[in-house]
Amino acid sequence: MKYGVSKNTLLITAGIIWLTAGINILRIGVECWINDSHYWLFKACEATLVFLLFFGFIFRKLYRKHTHRISQKKKKNCPFSFFDVQGWIVMAFMITIGILSRLFHLLPESFIAVFYTGLSLALIGTGIRFIIYWWKNKHWLQ
Repeated sequence: MKYGVSKNTLLITAGIIWLTAGINILRIGVECWINDSHYWLFKACEATLVFLLFFGFIFRKLYRKHTHRISQKKKKNCPFSFFDVQGWIVMAFMITIGILSRLFHLLPESFIAVFYTGLSLALIGTGIRFIIYWWKNKHWLQ
């Protein structure tokens, strides 16, 4: 590739994308939480469970997969290659399902509040992990 970005740029971009997605989903979750604040302690426990499941079992594997793949790349890379093709497909699918479920009111707001809050915190945590990895390794990834 004649023009491209470094591995450092891919890692920081991945971190920013994960953080941005997490913050956006947290905004939606909090809006739903405000509209339905009953049983907040029970919901907080459920959101914690969602966070632990996504952060511990799903996003941890994706983080490792993507950081390893990025660290093996050459000097110049496509700016969108912080995800592989499968990652882009999964992201597009998840966004589409999220938009459609809210647009057509397929899920109750209490579920969206809990699920989105837990999911968003896991996304934010993973974004932070990408940024920490970038910060610690920025010198040898040149």
